[in-house]
Amino acid sequence: MKVKQKLAIFGGPKAISQEFPLYNSIGNEELEAAKAVVASGVLSQFLGSWHPNFYGGKKVQAFERAWAAHFNIGHAVSVNSATSGLMAAVGAIGIEPGDEVIVSTWSMSASATAILVWNAIPVFADIETETFNLDPAAVERAITPRTRAIMVIDIHGHPAKLDEIMAIARRHNLKVIEDCAQAPNALYKGRYAGTIADIGVYSLNYHKHIHTGEGGMCVTNDPLLAERMQLIRNHAEAVAGDKGVTDLTNMIGFNFRMCEVEAAIGIEQLKKLPRLVAERQAVAERLIAGLSGLDGLRVPLVLDQCTHAFYKFAMILDVDRIGVTRARLVEALDAEGVPGLGKGYVNIHRYPIYQKRIAYGRGGFPWTSSVYQGSVSYDVGICPNAEKLHDETFLGIEMCEHLFPEAQVNQVIDAFHKVWAQLDDLK
Repeated sequence: MKVKQKLAIFGGPKAISQEFPLYNSIGNEELEAAKAVVASGVLSQFLGSWHPNFYGGKKVQAFERAWAAHFNIGHAVSVNSATSGLMAAVGAIGIEPGDEVIVSTWSMSASATAILVWNAIPVFADIETETFNLDPAAVERAITPRTRAIMVIDIHGHPAKLDEIMAIARRHNLKVIEDCAQAPNALYKGRYAGTIADIGVYSLNYHKHIHTGEGGMCVTNDPLLAERMQLIRNHAEAVAGDKGVTDLTNMIGFNFRMCEVEAAIGIEQLKKLPRLVAERQAVAERLIAGLSGLDGLRVPLVLDQCTHAFYKFAMILDVDRIGVTRARLVEALDAEGVPGLGKGYVNIHRYPIYQKRIAYGRGGFPWTSSVYQGSVSYDVGICPNAEKLHDETFLGIEMCEHLFPEAQVNQVIDAFHKVWAQLDDLK
C-alpha cells in the first residue's frame, strides 16, 4: 500500500522535484535573420509621408505577406504591439466620440483602452463559462442605439462563439474586432481564429506562442480597412492628402510601426507556429486526461468544431464542493512546485479608471462629454460570471511561461492528486 506523503505546505516533500525550463521559441534561425538585417544597415525603412517607403521595408512587407498567406486572409498590417493594433482597428472602423463599443471585461486592459483612446465608451458584457469568452446573450442585452461595434476576445486560446457574435453584429449593423492575442492558429469551424471578424488582431510580445519581443499583426479581408489601419499606423494626417484619401474620419496618425529586425524574427517565428501550438495542445491533452477525475475541478473544454491554442490551461473550481478556498489550494499547489498558477484577469470594469470615470483630465471625459448621450454602468456585479471567476473559482496554468517535459507533466498531475487526496487537511 502506497504511503501518503505529507503535503509540502506542511513540510512534506514536494511533488515536483525540479524547476521547469522556461518557454523559449527563439532559436538560431531568428539569430541569423536578425544578424542579416543588422549587417544590412537597414533597421527600419518607414517614412511618414506618401512615398514608396510609407509601407515600410522589405522584411516588414515580407512578414505581412507571409502572415496573410498562412492565415488565408486578404491583408495583414504589422504594428509594434497588439495594443497599437487594437487602437488602429477601432479607429479604422470609424468609431466616433460618444459611440459605444461592447467588450469583454475578462481580458487584458488594452482591449478596452483601445476604445477609450478614440473618446468612445467601453460597455462591458459578461462572459460564458464554457470558453470564458463573450456571452452572445449578454452582448445582445448590452446593445443600445449608440452601439457601433463589438470587440470579442478569444481568451486563453479558445475561439469565442463567433457565428453567434457575427450574427448579432449583422442584425444590428455593427462592426466586429476580434482580439486574437492568445489564440493564434486556433480553428473555429475550419477557419483561423482572428480571421472571422471584420478585423482580427494578434500579439507578438514575448510571452505569447511566438513573438518578436514586442509586436502585433492586424488582418482583414477589407482593403479599405487595411488602408485605414496602415494610415493610422504611420502618421495618417501627413499622408492622407497626398495619397488622395477622401474619408478623413480618424485620420489621426501614430507611430505604430514595426522595425525590420522584428519582422525578420517574425518571419522565422511564423514558420514554427503550428508546431509550437501543437506542443501546447499535446501537454494540455495529457493534463486533461490526468486531472479529469478530480472532484470539484473542471478542466478546459474544447467546443465542437474548434481547436484550442492553450495559451492558458483554464480551470474552474467548485469551491463549495471541495470545501477549500482557491487561495488555500493555490498555496498548497504552489508549495508542491506547480508552475504558473494564476487566478485570472482582474475584471477591467473594476479598474479605478472606470470606477472613478477619470481618464482625460479631471472632469470625467469622455463620459461627461456632451457628445455622449448614454448612461453606462460599471458597478460591481454587472458581470457576475467574470466577477465570480476572478474572486473565487478560476484557476489557470500559464502554458507559454514554461516548457512542460513529459516527466514534469506527470509531476504536475501527481501534485494535483496529492493535494486533492488531502483536502481535509487544508480546511
